[in-house]
Amino acid sequence: MTTDPVKFAYWVPNVSGGLVISNIEQRTSWDIDYNRKLAQIAEAAGFDYALSQIRFTAGYGADNQHEPVAFSHALLAATEKLKVIAALLPGPWNPAIAAKQIATISQLTQGRIAINVVSGWFRGEFHAIGEPWLDHDERYRRSEEFIRALRGIWGQDDFTFKGDFYRFNNYTMKPKPADPQPEIFQGGSSRAARDMAARVSDWYFTNGNTPEGLAAQVDDIRGKADAEGRRVKVGVNAFAIARETEAEARAVLDEIVAKANPDAVKGFAHEVKNAGKASPEGEGNWAKSTFEDLVQYNDGFRSNLIGTPEQIAERIIALKDAGADLILLGFLHFQEEVEFFGKHVIPLVRQLEADRAQKVAAE
Repeated sequence: MTTDPVKFAYWVPNVSGGLVISNIEQRTSWDIDYNRKLAQIAEAAGFDYALSQIRFTAGYGADNQHEPVAFSHALLAATEKLKVIAALLPGPWNPAIAAKQIATISQLTQGRIAINVVSGWFRGEFHAIGEPWLDHDERYRRSEEFIRALRGIWGQDDFTFKGDFYRFNNYTMKPKPADPQPEIFQGGSSRAARDMAARVSDWYFTNGNTPEGLAAQVDDIRGKADAEGRRVKVGVNAFAIARETEAEARAVLDEIVAKANPDAVKGFAHEVKNAGKASPEGEGNWAKSTFEDLVQYNDGFRSNLIGTPEQIAERIIALKDAGADLILLGFLHFQEEVEFFGKHVIPLVRQLEADRAQKVAAE
């Protein structure tokens, strides 16, 4: 468990359809005006990061998608402190282009850009845009080379790299990003994902989970990282429903699930479970997800941040105790709920952290 304050991030709704596959009303928009205001609300509310999504094709309610790097830059231009994490997908992105894009944005925003390297789970999307679909572990090998190439380009002159997927010959890129280099996030729950994170990533995102389930993942990845002489921070996904009473919050969850689009959820389940089964050990991000879990794309309900502000704050501390350094949050109605979360939940978390620190100091 870290003694540092837990950090907060939110999913940027740069993709239409919201963060649940449900026909329930979602007062959330994917347009830039809504998102600029949301970023400003989140910054004022105490959020540290925003994560822009990458999607190339329609499906599961996501009929429209803004490209994440350009969209992230627009959000950075509208804020002063918030860091924005732009999702990148090796294959469509070449590391030379990505390194240049991110270095420029880093220079223009005093280093407030980070990246999330997505190895890919949606085979149909790769087929649609004419990209080859690699085997599961090969996708992670490519992502690892992608990250090693970015770090080399950003950190060295005359960079040379001879990989299976990428090659560079005495390449010097200037200007380089603002110091320190942009943080690199990645997701995944398979062995290949955890092994890769331990070797090259700064942050490891995992799907929503109980504290017990999260602790097992954290122990595994931290053990692997220790063997590499590294430390990897961990972010866990969660869908927050904070209301005045637990009954109100549970009623919202029940309505989300009751109004789920069953065909879309089942279609999503088919794709992601196939992706998980493709790993050698048959374990992926969604290997054990139920229908209810999959109504929220990344198992966010399983983190159980559903209830009163007091209940949610205590559960966040439990996730922190299990090893979470960051909570990545989705909401039903983003602007008003991010503001409510910042006013009513984050201060309680900070108070619980302060109380614990004072208790430890007194012992």
